[in-house]
Amino acid sequence: MALWLFRAGKTGEYERRFLEENRVYLTWDGLSHDLSKIKTKKELSELLLKVYPNAKHPTIRNWTGQVWPIAHEMNEGDWIVLPSKLKPAAIHIAEIMGPYVFDQKAADPYYHYRTVKWIATDVPRSNFDQELLYSFGALQTICRIERKGAESRVRAMAKAGWKIQVSDNEPETDEGQAENRDFERLARDEIAKLIIRKFKGHGLARLVEAILRAQGYTTYLSPEGPDRGVDILASPGTLGFGNPRICVQVKSGDIPVDSPTLNQLIGSMQNVQADQGLLVSWGGFKSSIDKEIPAQFFRVRLWDQDVLISELLANYDKLDPDLRTDIPLKRIWTIADVENEV
Repeated sequence: MALWLFRAGKTGEYERRFLEENRVYLTWDGLSHDLSKIKTKKELSELLLKVYPNAKHPTIRNWTGQVWPIAHEMNEGDWIVLPSKLKPAAIHIAEIMGPYVFDQKAADPYYHYRTVKWIATDVPRSNFDQELLYSFGALQTICRIERKGAESRVRAMAKAGWKIQVSDNEPETDEGQAENRDFERLARDEIAKLIIRKFKGHGLARLVEAILRAQGYTTYLSPEGPDRGVDILASPGTLGFGNPRICVQVKSGDIPVDSPTLNQLIGSMQNVQADQGLLVSWGGFKSSIDKEIPAQFFRVRLWDQDVLISELLANYDKLDPDLRTDIPLKRIWTIADVENEV
C-alpha cells in the first residue's frame, strides 16, 4: 500500500467538494483527456505541452510527475493525506476505494477522480511528528510520500486514535528537494509544537490572555481549575469598562470541539453579560460548529491553533518580554515558489 499527498487547490477552493462527494479530483484546468489511454510519461508530457503550450519545459516535467499517478500508480486501498487550506491547522485522511474515472461530461476541471472514504477529517497537524509534517510540506499538488516509513506510521496513528506523536529526531532534508517544501507551513508547525509543549492546559489560556492584552484589552484570567465556561474576560480601555465585552473559553486538548462547547460559551456570555464570545480550540472544530458560524457570526469568533499562531505573530513585538523568551522567534523573508501548484 502507498501513501499519497493530495491538495485541493491553492486556497482550498476544491476542498469542500472533495469532502462532500467522497472523491479526490485532478484539478488541472482544461485537461479533458482520458489519462488511462496514455501509456507512457513521454506521451503524457507531449499531451500537456499541447494543452498548455505556454508552459515551460521544467514545469511540464513537474506536472507530468504529478498527473501520471492518478491513472497509473494509485491503487484501491492506498491512503491519501489532504492538508486542509480551509482549516490550515488540520489534515484529512482518506482511503482510495475505486479505480481511476474519466468523466468527459463533467465540468472543468472535474474530469478525473478517484472515489475515496474519509477515514478521519480535521486531525490537528500538531498531532503528527515533525518528520511526517516535513513530508506533508511538499509543494506538489499530488505526490507519493515514501520517506522514513510514512505510510506505516500514519496507519499506526489511525489505530492509536490519532493521538499526538512525538519524535526526538530532526526532520531529514532531501538534497535537491528541500526547495520544494512549504517552509512557511513547516515553520508554523514547529511554532505549534513549541506552544503546546510550553503552554499546556491552563497555560494556553495565559497565552491567549497575553495576546488580547497586546491587542489593547484589559483582561481577567480565571484561576486554574473549574472555570464554568469562562477562562478570560476582556474589554477595551485602561480599566476594562469599554465595549465590546468579550467572554473567552480556551480548550487546549488535541480533539476538535463540538457544538455543546459552543453552546456552553454562549450561555456563559449571557451569565457575565458579555457582548461577544471567543472560542479558542487547539484541536480545532468539528463540522457541526462550522455549520453554526453564519448564525453566530456577529456574536462569536473561533480560533483554532493556526489562527492563534497568526494572532501571536501579529502581536509578537507587543508581548511581555518574559513570554517572548518562552517563544523565541525571528522574522525572515524568502522567495515564494509557485511553480509546483496548479
